[in-house]
Amino acid sequence: MLKLAVFDFDSTLMDGETIDFFAEELGLGKKVSAITEEAMSGRVDFFESLQLRVELLKGLDYSIVEKISHNLPYMPGAKETIAELKNRGIKVVCFSGGFRTATSYAKDILGYDADFSNALHVKNGKLTGLVGGDMMFNFSKGDMLVRLQNILGVSKEETLVCGDGANDLSMFAHAGTRVAFCARDILKKEATIIIEQKDLRELLLELK
Repeated sequence: MLKLAVFDFDSTLMDGETIDFFAEELGLGKKVSAITEEAMSGRVDFFESLQLRVELLKGLDYSIVEKISHNLPYMPGAKETIAELKNRGIKVVCFSGGFRTATSYAKDILGYDADFSNALHVKNGKLTGLVGGDMMFNFSKGDMLVRLQNILGVSKEETLVCGDGANDLSMFAHAGTRVAFCARDILKKEATIIIEQKDLRELLLELK
């Protein structure tokens, strides 16, 4: 019986990559999304790619960051799926290699219990190009998942994880139910459930 469900944010609970939306404001959308793709496919170290991408955002007004973060397109079925999981007594958490401006804002809209992500450094109302937080490395999601399991008294078999990219692999290692959602091949190979349709309600059908 499941007790804990952990979802990735970008391209899982939200339809797109938050950092790519930021980069478009600076005319760097294609450049940043290309680095994102390399990282999500496992060809580039996540920590290095995150530093590189955030550095490119230096000088962006924080007011723009907030506006974009508060108007992101959530994945079809995200809200309904989280509500149903919680209705079943499952704790629902979001782990994101993205940013708190997006995940903390979405928490009450989508209904998950907690979010762990990264924070963009801001000075004088603009991004400095620096970043820090809970989800900086390839191993971060798995590391945080084990801590949560220990705190909540939840086993690997009682845990579901859902994501789309290579930085989700570390949490796949500690979950009995591993969902690859519209995912890269590197993640599909380790999954117990593969969903190819952009609708998180497909997960509920798989869990029946």
